[in-house]
Amino acid sequence: MKRQTLIALGVAIILGLLAVFLANTYLTGREKQLAQSPEGMVRIAVAAMPLKFGDDILPDKVKFVAYPMASLPPGAFKSMAELTPQGKRRVALRPIQVNQPLLAADLSGEGQNASVAALLPDGMRATTVRINDVSGVAGFVKPNDTVDVLITRQPLGPTGDSTGQNVTDVLLQNVRVIAMGTDVVGADGKPSPTQSTTLEVTPLDAQKLVLGQQLGQLSLVLRKPGEEQNIPKVETVSLDDLRYSYFSSLPAGARPPGMQPAAAPPPAQQAAKIQRLSQPRRPAAPSIPRAAVPMVPATSTVSVTRGTETKDYEVGGYAH
Repeated sequence: MKRQTLIALGVAIILGLLAVFLANTYLTGREKQLAQSPEGMVRIAVAAMPLKFGDDILPDKVKFVAYPMASLPPGAFKSMAELTPQGKRRVALRPIQVNQPLLAADLSGEGQNASVAALLPDGMRATTVRINDVSGVAGFVKPNDTVDVLITRQPLGPTGDSTGQNVTDVLLQNVRVIAMGTDVVGADGKPSPTQSTTLEVTPLDAQKLVLGQQLGQLSLVLRKPGEEQNIPKVETVSLDDLRYSYFSSLPAGARPPGMQPAAAPPPAQQAAKIQRLSQPRRPAAPSIPRAAVPMVPATSTVSVTRGTETKDYEVGGYAH
């Protein structure tokens, strides 16, 4: 081997060792700086693979990654002993993606199984109602969607008897769907018609849903995600409203001032109007012929002045 080749090889080895030494020194100093600074890093548990509702949290499904301590989310786990103390199982309560931190809000309690009750916020209830493939928006309503609940029923009269005319009212607004049938998370992401839906409601709204099921048929109306604006004034729709109106199909704020829906007349005025229209008409009085009056032809007077004399001439009858 030539002398120049050996010199070049030696220089390359020395430069490589120097680069490794400098990089190692920099990284070691950086780790010490992060550990000593208030914005240091901490290792937390994240999902090593996608998890769905009810999956067990096992060591092979968990990994630990460095996370900025200043941005640490509440409920994070820093060790496997915290995640599964004394071997007690935990399960996922909602879908968790890869590298997503495992938080206490997304997992069941120690030694507990997956339950819909664990998904309920404080003070809320889960109520299941009957629907069909049409009233359930053809299966396109999925868990975690928000819906309005409509009720179609026959109103009762003062004596408790049905009036025989169906009406539709808005029963509840902005209600979160927990499950469609027995599918809590909709893992396949495809619409599937079902015969029931579980809604997250307050205790009073739960009573309304139970009573509404006994009195009529419930239907769901899908809302835009994240939209919080409810209808401030809901109207009852009856058979008299089943006609097309351009302005009635617009939102309340988009109607012209002069095209607002007219208020219904009071019952007393409406009854008087019906009684007046239902009375038979009076016979018309015989007309008395007027005496024949001879027509006088219309004439006009024309004044003609000649010098200092002025004479009037009657003209007319040229139109006949």
